[in-house]
Amino acid sequence: MALLEVIALDARDAVAAEEGGADRVELVADMAADGLSPSPATVAAVRAALDIPVRVMLRLTDGFAAGNLDALIGRTADLRAAGAEEFVLGFLTPDGAVDLPAVTRIVESIDGAPWTFHRAIDHCANRAALRAAVADLPGLDTILTAGAATGVDDGIATLTSENPGPQRVLVGGGLRLDHLPRLLAAGLDAFHIGSAARPHGWGAPVSTDEVRRWRQAVDVRSSV
Repeated sequence: MALLEVIALDARDAVAAEEGGADRVELVADMAADGLSPSPATVAAVRAALDIPVRVMLRLTDGFAAGNLDALIGRTADLRAAGAEEFVLGFLTPDGAVDLPAVTRIVESIDGAPWTFHRAIDHCANRAALRAAVADLPGLDTILTAGAATGVDDGIATLTSENPGPQRVLVGGGLRLDHLPRLLAAGLDAFHIGSAARPHGWGAPVSTDEVRRWRQAVDVRSSV
């Protein structure tokens, strides 16, 4: 069965996503900075409200540098104490390579929990080298990517032609319903939506109806 993940900013978003048929929520704060770590209180509220899995962003500043690792590890501990069990992370060096020491240190701090390497891959210098470098890190089961920094429109050729590797590829970043047939035909069956679940913009909550529309489209087309 295809996987549908929806970005949530709070418990109201998360509940709407679940009611619409989402399989998983990615919980973030501050989409003006492309998604930062939420507060422990938000994590606790979302975990209490949902039955589906929640992946929590580990990122304190805009961009793809790790920043203050001690501060991030401290926040990670607080988020785990609030109930976070799955995570999203990914850091690059200034020259566009994966910052493996930083990623490894954070992965050690989450102690084998499942995690997604996020769209930093779309901004790296060498996708294949990044995937090879992180492939054996404990807990990594998902790569979130649009195939290009500018989104799925420009990255779909990459997504449908590259070796998927050992992790599940979660397609997101400007994803639209009309992209689904080509992606599914290439064997890609995991999809991540943010603005597509918010017809009135990021200032409005997730729409259960929009999530349900995606759920139905993903299920119908993946069964063909």
